Amino acid sequence: MANNKTLMMRSGLVLGLFSLIGIGLVSLTQSVTHEKITENERLYVLKNLRELVPETLHDNDLLADPLHVVDTEAFGNAHEVTVYKAIKNQQLVAIIASTTAADGYNGSIKLLVAIRNNGELLGVRVVSHHETPGLGDAIDTNKSDWIYSFNGRSLNNPSPRLWQVKKDGGEFDQFTGATITPRAVVKAVLKTLQYYQANKKTLTSTIQQTNG
Repeated sequence: MANNKTLMMRSGLVLGLFSLIGIGLVSLTQSVTHEKITENERLYVLKNLRELVPETLHDNDLLADPLHVVDTEAFGNAHEVTVYKAIKNQQLVAIIASTTAADGYNGSIKLLVAIRNNGELLGVRVVSHHETPGLGDAIDTNKSDWIYSFNGRSLNNPSPRLWQVKKDGGEFDQFTGATITPRAVVKAVLKTLQYYQANKKTLTSTIQQTNG
């Protein structure tokens, strides 16, 4: 009987040890995977930042000391907006806002919206989305050139009432069979421009203080 108890205790200890090892390996794998995903996202964001604001336009690290803004009224959702700054010779050249279009067809569409200090768009890029392949994914630069239609636009080009897709009486093209996706992106870019115009002095002051 004593031998049976000893054997059972040993078996239990062995099973417990293997369980702990298994949990440890799973945790380690998750940690490594999470770090890899985070690093890949960082590199992808940096790639897009550099496309929107070439190195010739700034002399600072675009990822350094970003601002973090939550303004439900301005953006129409509670997503945190990270504002990156492009500075040259200690002067603000542009800001790049990580705006979210919360009303995409299949959920949120994460964007980078680059705005010159004069309120003109340097460009827009989609960072992530879950839109339907072959329809809504035309917002990707590797699928179409639609996203480039924002280059050089501003609140005066066109006027705010024309910041809609053509189906709604605006100036921006929609996609064949997919209106919700471009509508959401146009709306999000417009809100970002309006936010910048309304908060330009505060943003500039905050950025200069942080940089200084």
